[in-house]
Amino acid sequence: MSDLAAPLDRYRDVVRPEWIDHNQHMNMGYYLVVFDYATDEFFAWVGLDAAHRAARAITTFCLEAHVTYHREVRAGDPLRFTTRLLAHDDKRIHYFHAMYHADEGWLAATNELMSLHVSHATRRAAPMAPEVLSRLAAIQRAHDTLPPPPQAGRAIGLANRRS
Repeated sequence: MSDLAAPLDRYRDVVRPEWIDHNQHMNMGYYLVVFDYATDEFFAWVGLDAAHRAARAITTFCLEAHVTYHREVRAGDPLRFTTRLLAHDDKRIHYFHAMYHADEGWLAATNELMSLHVSHATRRAAPMAPEVLSRLAAIQRAHDTLPPPPQAGRAIGLANRRS
């Protein structure tokens, strides 16, 4: 049996009271926090877990992140995250998280990211280990069977707005 879920559907969390703002919903900054927790789960699944990072003296840096907000979540709401590998090369990983209300199933937010694999010694981009690249290639094949997420690749702007 393969563990190449398409998409990865493993990370769960709950909206914590300290994440709530004056509007009585989750503050936008905490979306990035909880999406980062989903990234930790994704990277562990890929093979870039804490043990691998320590043994290889590597880490990852976020190069770019885009969040779309679809529906507010409030204190105590259960969250479910899916993650898709959109693309990768020997130094970068392009991936996409979707956050859902875990009980009711509606989409709350998305997060598209580009991460860079980095050497601790040089603080510069470094190629990933062959076993990680092999794992990413297998995940890529499984995730390429899915339709692209409509929120991926979006740009922010007012180009389509009428005067």
